[in-house]
Formats: sequence, C-alpha cells, structure tokens
Amino acid sequence: MKKIFTEFPYLSVEQSLVVFRLTLAGLFMAHAAMRFFEPNYFHDFGVFLARRSVPFAHALPYIATAIEMIGGTFLIFNKFSRWVALGFFGISAGGIIIIHATLGWFVGEWGEGGCEYSVALCVMCLLMAAVDREKQKAKALQER
Repeated sequence: MKKIFTEFPYLSVEQSLVVFRLTLAGLFMAHAAMRFFEPNYFHDFGVFLARRSVPFAHALPYIATAIEMIGGTFLIFNKFSRWVALGFFGISAGGIIIIHATLGWFVGEWGEGGCEYSVALCVMCLLMAAVDREKQKAKALQER
C-alpha cells in the first residue's frame, strides 16, 4: 500500500514531459477543431473582434486556428516546441485580454468564462518553451 503513494506519479520526469507535451497539443487542437462545428464561427468571431477594434479582426480566427492545428501537430512530433508554445501563449494571452478578463477569474462553478483556464494555459506554454530551450542548449553543447 505504501508503494502506491511513494511511487506516484509512476512516471519519470521525461515520461511526464511527453504526457505534458501531448496534452498541451491536444487541448489546443481540440479548441481549434470545435470551431468547425459552430456555424458561422469564423465570421461571427471576426465581427466580435472588429467591434473591439482588434487588428486583422476577420483574419485572426483563421490564423489562430491554423496555429493551434499546425502547432499541435508539431508538438505531437516534438518539433519547434518553443515556437509553438510562443504562439499558443499569444493566443491564450490574447484571449485573456480580449475576452476572459472582463468575465472575472473563474471559468466554471463560480464564474462564466473567466480567465483561470487561459492563465493555466499560459503557464503551461511557458513551461513547454523552457523545457525545449533547455533541451536545445544541451543538444548544442553535445554537438561541440
């Protein structure tokens, strides 16, 4: 019984980072994929952004969707992780600024679409970028 608690999470750091990277990819890809099931999403969200004077308002939903789908695919294959994380961070931070901050902190239970989930995504992106940066540094040192 003691082993159940002392061995948690039963994965190495490296294995946990793989789960983390795949989860981050899945979260953003699922977010993007849902847009295709909402009739007029791209048009309606473009109008919403234009009302808030967001630059490239009508192109932005397509750009964000492409970043999420292509970036998620790159993360699955562990390619360009730092740069994908930067793009995902931008999408999440932009969502906080444009939408979620005005709705408060909490997403569910005690709130209606607040920014807590987006903040968690931003922190996840920072961790992903930092891990990739350190791996790239280590790789460069080995190649010397």
